[in-house]
Amino acid sequence: MKYRSTRGQVSGKGFIEALLMGLADDGGLLIPEEIPVIDAATLQQWGKLSYEELFLAIFAYYTNDEIPQEDLKAMASRAYGRFRHPEVTPLKRMDDKLYVLELFHGPTFAFKDVALQFMGELYSYVAQKHGETIHILGATSGDTGAAAIAGVRGKEGIRICILHPHQKVSIVQERQMTTVDDRNVLNLSVKGNFDDCQRVIKELFADLPFKSKYHLRAINSINFVRILSQAVYYFYAYLRLQDQLDGAEVNICVPSGNFGNIFSGYLAKRMGLPIGKLIIATNENNILENFVRTGEYRSGEFKSTHSPSMDIQVASNFERYLYYLLGEDAEAVSAAMKGFQENGVIKLEGELLEQVQRDFAAYGVDNASCLSTISRYQEAHAYLLDPHTACGVSATESYAAESGDGRVAISFATAHPAKFDEAIRLVDIQQELPAEIQTLFDKEQHQLVMEQDKEEIVRELERFFS
Repeated sequence: MKYRSTRGQVSGKGFIEALLMGLADDGGLLIPEEIPVIDAATLQQWGKLSYEELFLAIFAYYTNDEIPQEDLKAMASRAYGRFRHPEVTPLKRMDDKLYVLELFHGPTFAFKDVALQFMGELYSYVAQKHGETIHILGATSGDTGAAAIAGVRGKEGIRICILHPHQKVSIVQERQMTTVDDRNVLNLSVKGNFDDCQRVIKELFADLPFKSKYHLRAINSINFVRILSQAVYYFYAYLRLQDQLDGAEVNICVPSGNFGNIFSGYLAKRMGLPIGKLIIATNENNILENFVRTGEYRSGEFKSTHSPSMDIQVASNFERYLYYLLGEDAEAVSAAMKGFQENGVIKLEGELLEQVQRDFAAYGVDNASCLSTISRYQEAHAYLLDPHTACGVSATESYAAESGDGRVAISFATAHPAKFDEAIRLVDIQQELPAEIQTLFDKEQHQLVMEQDKEEIVRELERFFS
C-alpha cells in the first residue's frame, strides 16, 4: 500500500511516511493509492473478532508490514486498554430501528480518543524506533486537543501544541486540555473561532521550510491514520448487528463538522462495508447540509451553539471526498480548491450533485431541536444524549421520516454528556459527573491566551519547539 496526495504532486509514500507527513507537501491530503475491498466471507469471519483484533485485521491492509505485527498489537493493546468499556465502542439499542454506538469510553470521554490514543502510541513508537523528533501541532474545536494531549503527555521525544478558540469550547473540554502540566504540552487559547485556528495550522504545514525545521507532525484528521483508525468502529458496529441484518445494509448517522468522521465511513463503505446511507448531522453551522442539498460548498456566518465541536464552517476533510467524487482527478481537485481559496465557493451540478446525494443525506439541527431531543430520549429511554449525539439522533429521525427509508440505523454518540453539562442543565436534567471530570475543576489551568495573530503564534511555537 502506498499513499498519494489529492493534488497529485506527492505519491508513492509508505505508511510511516504518510503518518509523519500529515498534510501533503503539495497542500493536499494523503489517501491510499488503492482502497482494499473486503469480501462478504471475510466480513462474516470478522464478526467473531474483538475490537483490538478487528483493528489489527483492518490495519494489516494499510501498513505494508512496516511495523512488526507484535509491535502493532502491543500499541493497540495499550491504547484500547485505557478505555472504560471492554468492547471499546459498545452498541446500545434504542428500539428496533435505532442503535447508538458509544464512542466516548476513552480517557477524555469523546470519540477522538479511539484514534488518538493509538496515534499517541504510534508517534511514541516512531520517535523511539526511528530516532524521529516529533513536534505535534494541531487545532481543536474541543475534543481533538484533549484526546491528543492525553495520548502523548509525558512521552519522551514528543512535544505537542494545541490551538483552541478562546471561550468557544465547553468548560470541561477547556479544562481537559489546560489542566495538564506536563512540560511537553503547550495550550494556546486564540481569540477567534476554530476556523481561525485551523487556518493558521494549515498555513504552517504548507510552509515547508518551517515544517521541516521544526519537524511538525499532524494529529488532526488531516492525518490519514486518524481516518483509518475511525473506520474500524464502523466495521465493529455493523458486525455487532451482522446476524440480525442478514446481509442488509445499515444507515449510519454521524455528527460532523470537519468531515473527518463521516469520511471514515465513506472509506469503510468503499472497502465493502454494507452501508446504505451516510447521514451527516450538523448544527446551525450547516455548510455540509447546504452542500449535500444544493451542491454549493460555501462557508457562512459562524454561530456558537450547544454543540461546539461542530461549530466549524470549513471542513478540512472535504477535499478527500472531492477527490473521489471528481473521479480521482488530482488536477480537477487542485483547481477546485484553488477556486475555493480565492472565491470561497465550490459549486457542483448535474451528475456530480446526484452522486453526492446518493452518497449522503444531511440535516442541520438547531439549538432548540437539539435540546428537545435530549429531553425526549431521557424521558422515553432513560438515556442521556450529549448535544452532538442529540443532533445525530435528530438527523437520523428526520432522514427516516423524509425518505421513508426503513433500514436499521446506527447513530454515533460522539461524546459523553458530562462534557457539555451547560447544555444538559438547560433542559433541567441533573447528571452525576464522572470523578475524572469532577476533579478537573480543582486543578490549576495552564494556557496562553493570544490574539488572532499568526506572527505571535509562530514566536510561541519557535520558543516551545526549540
